[in-house]
Formats: sequence, C-alpha cells, structure tokens
Amino acid sequence: MKKYSYKELGLENTREMFKRANEGGYSIPAFNFCNMEQLQAILEACVETDSDVILQISASARKYIGKELLPLMIKGAIEEIRAKGSKISVALNLDHGKEVDMIKECLDYGFSSVMIDASKYEFEKNVEITKSVVKLAKEYDASVEGEIGIISGVEDEHSSDDSHFTRPKEAIEFIEKTGVDSLAIAIGTAHGAHKFKPGEDPKLRLDILEEIKEKIGSYPIVLHGSSSVPQEYIKKFKEFGGEVKDAIGIPDEELKKASKSIVTKINVDTDGRLVFTSCLRENLKNNPKEMDLKKILEYPREEMKKFYSEKIRNIFKTN
Repeated sequence: MKKYSYKELGLENTREMFKRANEGGYSIPAFNFCNMEQLQAILEACVETDSDVILQISASARKYIGKELLPLMIKGAIEEIRAKGSKISVALNLDHGKEVDMIKECLDYGFSSVMIDASKYEFEKNVEITKSVVKLAKEYDASVEGEIGIISGVEDEHSSDDSHFTRPKEAIEFIEKTGVDSLAIAIGTAHGAHKFKPGEDPKLRLDILEEIKEKIGSYPIVLHGSSSVPQEYIKKFKEFGGEVKDAIGIPDEELKKASKSIVTKINVDTDGRLVFTSCLRENLKNNPKEMDLKKILEYPREEMKKFYSEKIRNIFKTN
C-alpha cells in the first residue's frame, strides 16, 4: 500500500534531469548519505553551486535511518532549502536494489528513482528482472536505472572480486529490451576506497562510451564507483587514528572527459565517507573534552559540504 508519492515529498524523477544534462553536456552528482549531517552537507553544497542532485540510499542506509523516518527526513530537508529560495531539482534513488519486493516498498515510500542491479545474472536473466522493475515503476511514474557489466570493489551492498568491461553491443540491446531510463556500465571505475594502488594511472575506457553514443545517441549513462579518494583525507584519516590502505581513486580529469560524452550521472559515496570520518576523527582528537554532539558533528558536516561544492564545480558543472 502506497504511503507517499514522491511529488508530495518535493522530489522529481530523473528523466527531465537527465534530458537537461544531456542537452547541456554535463553530469548530475549522485551522492550517498546515511545520516542527517551528510544529507545537509550534500544539499547545502548543491544549493551553493545551483546544482541538481540525486540523493542515494543503499538498502543498509535505509534500514539504519528507518523506512518510516526517511521520507519525512527528505521532505523536511527539501522544505528547508525551498524556504531559503533554492529551486534545484532533487531525486531520491535506491542504490543497488537487488530484491524486487524491497524495490516496490521503496516506491511505496516515495522514492522517485530505483536501481535494479541484476548484473550478476546472465544477460537474458538480467533483462527479464530489469524489465519487470521498469513495468512496476511505471505505476509510480518513477525512473529506473539498470546495470550491465561487473564493477569490482566493496561498498555497502556491493561486493565483487571480479570485473569486466561492458560490451557496447550488449548495452544497446539491454536498453532496447528493458526500457530502462538510465544504464550503469563498467568502463574502469571501482567501488570502495581501495580502487587502485599508488603509482597506477587509472584510465576510463572512453572508447566504450563513444561506441555506445555512435549507436544510440545521447542516452543517460551512469558511472558507479567514481570517488577520487583524495590523498589529503587519506593522510588525515591515518594521522588521527584511522586504519586504511594506501589507495587512489578516479582522477577528476577522467570524470570530466566522461561527462563530456554521454555520462549523465556520476555516483560518489566513498569520498563523502572519507571526508566526514577523517574530519570527525580530527575533531574528537583535538577536542577530547567535547561532549556536545552538535559541535562534534558540525565540523565534519561543513568540511563535507566544502568538498562536495568544490567537486561539483570541478567535475559536474551543472546548470
């Protein structure tokens, strides 16, 4: 039984957002969050840069916040930015949804977009499952993201030791058979903080993007696992007691190139976690007597906002 319409929460689906992005030659940031401070940081950064945004929630983050609390939290956050005069478009997307029943529940609770990740299955099975979700989402006027190809790494619900690049011919066939509004493909990104080792030179397979573009035109393509893993925050994380392996992420310049092609949505999760937790560790270490949670959490929230504001200006260049 439907509890909320996404429009009642102040949300939009991603179709018009993607259309504007494709026409404007930019990508929309898709930022994950799991608490109020992260949500505030994301929206404040997007308001400051006048950027549309896709808020992303994994199944575990939704469970952590609470399925009844989440839609009201989103509604309140959007009303807050509207009261300040912002007109940016905001979508709420389920990240890496794997069970159709859970996807339906998210739609019932006001998600304006859902991702069905059936990429672990053989091609035809992936098509079958994804097509069923597209049909379901039409009842809610919600948008659907599918995935083809395997992206390595570990992050929340996603875990894979394997990876293989998306074949352009299969991607085009998948889009035509399923009717998905956007498609996540594998062209060299990776989930989690440990994407590449220091000294490596990560490059995206932009030729795959161009081949898809030649065949299908300006279709919304999605990149998962696109955090840059900034080294200053890796250093800070370690300096204030954290343990993390040396690692590097996807260079901003590579993401800029992808954005100028047909990549319309770029997912960033690890960077937000890294900035927030490293600054939280720093704040606790430097203020050992502080017990006021507002003061403890305000600094990492503000630093996350600053980081995302800069990332939007450097990579996404929206609106």
